[in-house]
Formats: sequence, structure tokens, C-alpha cells
Amino acid sequence: MSGTLYIVATPIGNLDDITFRAVDTLKSVDVILAEDTRHSKTLVNHHEIDTPLKAFHEHNETHKAQAVIEAILEGQNIALISDAGTPLISDPGYVLVREAKKAGVNVSPIPGPSAMISAMSAAGVATDRFGFFGFLPNKKAARIKAIQAIAHIDQTAIFYESPKRILACTQDLLAVLGDERIVCLAKELTKSFETIKTDNIPNLLNYLQEDVMHQKGEFVVLISAVDKDSKVHGEEQLDKILPILLAEMGTSKAAKLAAKITGVDKKHCYQRAILTSSLSSSAVLNSKKDSIS
Repeated sequence: MSGTLYIVATPIGNLDDITFRAVDTLKSVDVILAEDTRHSKTLVNHHEIDTPLKAFHEHNETHKAQAVIEAILEGQNIALISDAGTPLISDPGYVLVREAKKAGVNVSPIPGPSAMISAMSAAGVATDRFGFFGFLPNKKAARIKAIQAIAHIDQTAIFYESPKRILACTQDLLAVLGDERIVCLAKELTKSFETIKTDNIPNLLNYLQEDVMHQKGEFVVLISAVDKDSKVHGEEQLDKILPILLAEMGTSKAAKLAAKITGVDKKHCYQRAILTSSLSSSAVLNSKKDSIS
């Protein structure tokens, strides 16, 4: 009979943050696929797990996925873990799970820690709707575009950031989002120096700059949803300026300029520009028909 591929969540810091079921699963499977076997050795030793560890990371995932699937089809039970948290959440494993599902392999999740969910639970921002965006681009221009794309969504936006880029990223957040938007910086979750700061961006920048040690650690960044009043105001501005802009220039250019003026997402401005242009054309056509009749 075919075995099972277990997707096992492991601690994000504190080694005791692991479920009984996860430990039992890691002890019972034939092989544990680990992102970094040296890192995971600390975890398995702590919980007296003697199951063999094999390296499975982003650089060999595509190459090794088929062999793993064949082993499972032959009856082996295999667990996939990442360095920390829930596998596949900005970690390797997607290719393996995708191909396993295609091959009819049973894939079973063993739930547990997640830096994203842990941060959100203690951030003090809205949790009813949220979007996760992984890691933002390394380069400044691309990162600013990514921030602009999520700046006006009506849900909490969450992403990860490294200590090397957290200061530059926060400066970009200020440039795009302004002084008043509430953001949470959560780092070193469940560890000795756990820090969760929820404040406006200028205050967060002051915190990062006052001590270089404040920039150390892996960060979860949460951006509060756009204020409803601000969103309504932006829509009202669009209603006023789009007809004027469209009378002077093409749809794409008008949308781009409207986005700069109102701060509303460019894609949304473009969609509204198309709708406004369509309604205007329809109104002109109906007026001509009325005059003829």
C-alpha cells in the first residue's frame, strides 16, 4: 500500500512549541525531509527523535521530488519540515506537494506554529480579513511597486522581511503609506528577545534607528487595512477628476495620473477610468439618438 506525505509544522523559536501529534509523526515516519538538516538536528535531538533526516530545500526540490513520491508509492511514510513554522509558507515544498497530489499520494497536514498567524494574533490589527505576500522584492523600485499594490486593499497585509532590509523597507512604507497608517513589526517570535511593536510608521522608524540591535531578527510586517473614510474620500476624488482627465488624455495616462493624485491603487483607477469612459460614450450615444428622434 502507498504511504503518506506528512506536512509537519515545527517551532518558530521555542523548541517546546510543537504538538504531541507532530512529535509522534516525526518519530513514526521512515524519513524526515528537512530544509537544513543541521538546523533540524537541534529539534529532533531535543525531542529524542531518531528518524533519519534528509536534505530537501529550494535548490534540490525539483530534482528530488519524483524520487520522494516513488518512495511513498512503494509504502514509505515521509514527513516534510521546514527550518521553522509551517512548510510551504514562504518555504520549500510546493513542487513536492503539487506532484504528490498529481500522483495520487495522500498528503496529510500536521498543523502547528506559523510566524504569520502568531504575529497577527498579538499585533492588535484587524484579523477578520488578511492577505499574505511572502517576501517583498529586494530592490527598492520593485519593493515600492509591491507596497503601492497593497496600499489600498481593505484587509490587513502581511509579509516577511529580513534584518538586512527592514530599515529600508520601513522607509519605503513611510514614503508610500504616509505618517498615519498603523503598522506592526514583530520579530524573534517565541524567542528570548520577542518584540511586537504596533504604531505609526514614523515611530517605528525611530525605534529601528535608535539602536542597531532593534534591526536584528526575522520580521513579520503587518499593515493595517486602509481606513474606510480614506477609501471613501479617494473614491469621491476619482469621481471628480477622472472625467476631467479623460477629456484631455487616454485611459491609461488618466488612470496613472489619477493614482498619483488620489493615492488609490493604479489598477483600480484604470478599471474606474474604463468604466467612466464607457459610461461617457454611452451617454453621448444616447444623446445623439434622442436628438435624431
